[in-house]
Amino acid sequence: MEIDNLYNEIISLENLFFAYKKARKHKTKKFYVKEFERNLFNNLLKLNCELKNQIYKPKPLITFILRDTKTRKISKSDFRDRIVHHALCNILEPIFDKTFIYDSCANRKGKGTLFALKRFEYFQRKVTHNLTSGGYCLKADIKHYFQEINHEILLGIIKRKIIDEKVIWLIKTILKNFDKDKGMPLGNLTSQFFANIYLHELDYFVKHKLKARYYVRYVDDFILLGSSKEELIILEVIKDFLNKSLNLELHLEKSKIVNLSKGVDFVGFRNFYYFKLLRKRNIKKMQSRIDLFNEELISYEKMDESFQGWNAYAQWANCYKLRKIFLKIVKETYLKFN
Repeated sequence: MEIDNLYNEIISLENLFFAYKKARKHKTKKFYVKEFERNLFNNLLKLNCELKNQIYKPKPLITFILRDTKTRKISKSDFRDRIVHHALCNILEPIFDKTFIYDSCANRKGKGTLFALKRFEYFQRKVTHNLTSGGYCLKADIKHYFQEINHEILLGIIKRKIIDEKVIWLIKTILKNFDKDKGMPLGNLTSQFFANIYLHELDYFVKHKLKARYYVRYVDDFILLGSSKEELIILEVIKDFLNKSLNLELHLEKSKIVNLSKGVDFVGFRNFYYFKLLRKRNIKKMQSRIDLFNEELISYEKMDESFQGWNAYAQWANCYKLRKIFLKIVKETYLKFN
């Protein structure tokens, strides 16, 4: 199916206003949001005119290093550019999302880490006959995924469905802002969306060409489950497909077949038959937030927000005592400074 004449929908004032509301969510107190809102109608009208005349140019990305459990380079778009990203995704996401497989779990409505976890548990029960027999998991990870996405290949995939040249121009404009012919900046909504489009090619290959029944992907991590090792000896085939079709490589040291009874690292948990443990880096991340609060580098509000999010996530693991300890530390630290 080919979709034409979408550009006017993307740049309409109605869609830009809806996109603005999405972009400002949880950021209403930010200076740049208040600044944009001072002359909201004119700012949206100006954006509409720039897009209509195809003279829109994104502002340079603001890049910074985020250090928690691992170091990541985050590139942040200007607020008005984020509105454009939301406007584009508002219209294109529904078109592409219905083509994605059910078990593509990242950055999709109604899905996420917990959905991926439940699918893993469901498939684990399937291949082990309700945990009464052995099973195996092929766990794989793509090397430097976001940095290696090829723009030309991505555009070729998008053009199979979108023939409106103005939409393609806008996508190219967003991609060019990264100033490279490959890779996409972490921290952009469009990067997450394009990443799913790109790896849908892998999903289709695994599900329809290799006929894998028990497959789940979360961003660049994916797993296949089977009752025997023999079912999963397809790593070289997948590696070859990724290399030839998408210019991607697997992390060979992180891509292997493991026995389900020994636990599988997936979406932040080490998953065993009857229980789950948090990954060490998830525990360290929370500890680092507490340390920052102790050093008065972040506010109690920020600390509490981090803890509440972490605690909601951690409750899916078997770590009640750890959660209780962290809660006690947070409360005691707060009392110390108040």
